[in-house]
Amino acid sequence: MDSNMIRLSAPFTLKHTVLSKSRNSYSLHSLPASRNSKRLISFKLGSIRNDAAFDEAAFEAERLSLDAKAREAMAEASKSETSSTSTSQNEDDPKAWKWVIRKRIWDLMEARNVAQNPRPVHHRIPNFVGASMAAQKLGGLEEFRVAKCVKVNPDSPQKQVRFLTLSGGRKLLTPQPRLRTGFFSVVESHMLPTQSSMNEACTSVGVAKYGRPIGLDEKIKVDLIIIGSVAVDPTTGARLGKGEGFAELEYGMLRCMGAIDDSTPVVTSVHDCQLVDDIPVEKLLIHDVPVDIICTPTQVIYTSTSIPKPQGIYWDKLSPEKLGQIRVLRELKSRIERETGEKLPCGPSEKLPPTARRRR
Repeated sequence: MDSNMIRLSAPFTLKHTVLSKSRNSYSLHSLPASRNSKRLISFKLGSIRNDAAFDEAAFEAERLSLDAKAREAMAEASKSETSSTSTSQNEDDPKAWKWVIRKRIWDLMEARNVAQNPRPVHHRIPNFVGASMAAQKLGGLEEFRVAKCVKVNPDSPQKQVRFLTLSGGRKLLTPQPRLRTGFFSVVESHMLPTQSSMNEACTSVGVAKYGRPIGLDEKIKVDLIIIGSVAVDPTTGARLGKGEGFAELEYGMLRCMGAIDDSTPVVTSVHDCQLVDDIPVEKLLIHDVPVDIICTPTQVIYTSTSIPKPQGIYWDKLSPEKLGQIRVLRELKSRIERETGEKLPCGPSEKLPPTARRRR
C-alpha cells in the first residue's frame, strides 16, 4: 500500500483511566505498545443494516463503473509516482518503488499469458491460471481446516477460497466493496435459499444479496485471514497489494474490534511468478500486512515472517479524503473524540477516485 493511502493504528496516547460502557457502546483500554509505542482503542458501534429491496443489476453496474474509475486513478498515480524514480529521493519513496514492482509483475503475467479474466490485470489483484489449484492447496491447510470464521478478500483469484469456506460450513467474512457503504458482511451456508446459490454467494453481488452486514459492535472471532496480493516475498513474508490500501484498513479495523491478534494467520494465494525477492523489508511501512503462508498452484510456503503486524488504526496517516469516503471510520473517530475529549490527528490530503453512493 502507498504511504499517502492507508496506514492504520492509533497515533495518540490514551490516558491511564479505563472507560467502559455496556452493550452497544464501547470500551477504552491501553494495549501493549506498537512499533511506534502508541496505544490503541477498542470500541463497539451499532451494526449497519440495509433492509431495502436489492437491485442486483444496478449494484453490479455501479460496482463495475466505480472499479473502472478507481483503476484509472491508480494508473494515474502509478505514472506520477514512478515518473522520476532516478532521483535518490524517489528511490526511497514507498509509493515509487512499490509501483515499480507491481508494474513488473502485472506486465509479466500478461506477457506469459498466465493472467486470467478480468484482464488486463493491471491495477487489480490479478486473477491467474491455476487460481483454483492454489485455492485447493489453501483448503488443505490445517489452519483452514480448523477455522470456523474466515475473512476472505473479494477479488477474483480468491473466489474458489470463498466457495471452500462456505461449502465447508464455515462463516465467511468479506468486506463490502471498498468499504463504501459499510464494513463487512457475513455469509453462511444456512443463509442461502438453495444449494445452487452458493456460487453466486461467492461474488460481490451474491454477498450483497445474501450476506448480513455487520458493524463494529459485532462479537466475532476471525480464525484465518485470506488476503490478495500482487507480489509477495516467500522468504520474508513481505507483501504488496494493488495500491489502494483497503486490505490494510480492513486488517486494522478487525484488530481494533479484537477479532484478530498477532497469532491470527494471514494467508495469500498467488501464481508462482508473483513470488519476488526484491521487496525491501526496511522500507515497509508500519501499516503493511505481512503474510504467514503463501499458496501457489504448485507449492505451500510457510514464511516464518518476522515483520511485525499492524496493531490497529494509524489516524495520523489517514487522509481527510479517505476518511470522508468511509462512514464506519467517521463514526469511530467521532465516538473516540467525544469520549476521550481529545481531537484525533489527521493525515495528509490525497486525490482519490469517486466513491459510491449506493441506491437505498
